[in-house]
Amino acid sequence: MNDDPPDQDVPSVPHSQRIAIIGAGTIGLSIAALHIPFGNPITIYDTRPDLHEYIQANLPPLLASSSSTTNPHPSPQLPANLTITTDLASAVHHADIIQESTPELPTLKQSLWARIERLCPASTLLWSSTSGIPASTQSLHLRDPSRLLVVHPYNPPHIMPLVEVVPSPATLPSLVDATLRFWREERGRRPVLVRKEVPGFVANRLAFALLREVVHLVADGVVGVRDVDAVVEASMGPRWAVAGPLRSYAAGGGERGLEGFFEKIGGTVQECWQGQGRMEVGGEWEKCVFREVQEAYGTFGKEDAEERDLITRGVLEAIRVGKWDAERRREELKDLERVTETEHLD
Repeated sequence: MNDDPPDQDVPSVPHSQRIAIIGAGTIGLSIAALHIPFGNPITIYDTRPDLHEYIQANLPPLLASSSSTTNPHPSPQLPANLTITTDLASAVHHADIIQESTPELPTLKQSLWARIERLCPASTLLWSSTSGIPASTQSLHLRDPSRLLVVHPYNPPHIMPLVEVVPSPATLPSLVDATLRFWREERGRRPVLVRKEVPGFVANRLAFALLREVVHLVADGVVGVRDVDAVVEASMGPRWAVAGPLRSYAAGGGERGLEGFFEKIGGTVQECWQGQGRMEVGGEWEKCVFREVQEAYGTFGKEDAEERDLITRGVLEAIRVGKWDAERRREELKDLERVTETEHLD
């Protein structure tokens, strides 16, 4: 019997869906690095004049870091299943999936989607990687707005499992189902359906709520920059990687779950909620907090990103193996209970 958890490899047989990635910025290239190892024909479209040279310089390191065995010397050769183009029509005219990752400008996305709709097949899935512009806004100039939905990958997409799927009220349910199925079954990601369009969707709203309180505590002199980061890294970070806040605090309530938790320390929770900072972007706090963060960490560079991705991959792999071990132990205990019950009956 093999006691090792199964490897998380990509399928050996390439999939046939043709994927067009619109926009070769940081997110677009990371999405390309996510899709390319699965063997699909991938086309990257962008209007920059040095597109091929830019992708040649920036994509190989992402492809290397998307692998479970990161190569410190990535191959300079671009993959055979990748096409690069500055012509939108050639990028989308045979695409089965179009994933847009252009700058966060509503008018730009609206005009771009109107052009894409005229050029691509009627059956093509239309996805936007936006971090905040809802599909109902982006689809303003579409003849058929029911085709478009937001597929927001958490950054960096080639590493992080989360994909937020955010339809507009007009999006066809069948397209939502097909999108969730693709990311769950074809890519092994954690797609989450966001039922209503809200600014920032869910992941960013949670992250920004924590960020607001962090800058409040630093600006108010409660804690230093490195120490507040250490608090997150050494407590809720690893805990929430295993079980989210609702599940974690429900566990803290014992048999009565979340209700029991609030019965125990609801007063403290309310006091913290009432005392949280009311920070505004552009406020006076920015000068001191920006300066302190710069003094603490300096400029975030390429080596920092590579280190972050390497450690993040290790964390995600440890969680995967840990959950596999826990599930196996649970099944072993069930088997033992069944054997014990059978022996008692005999």
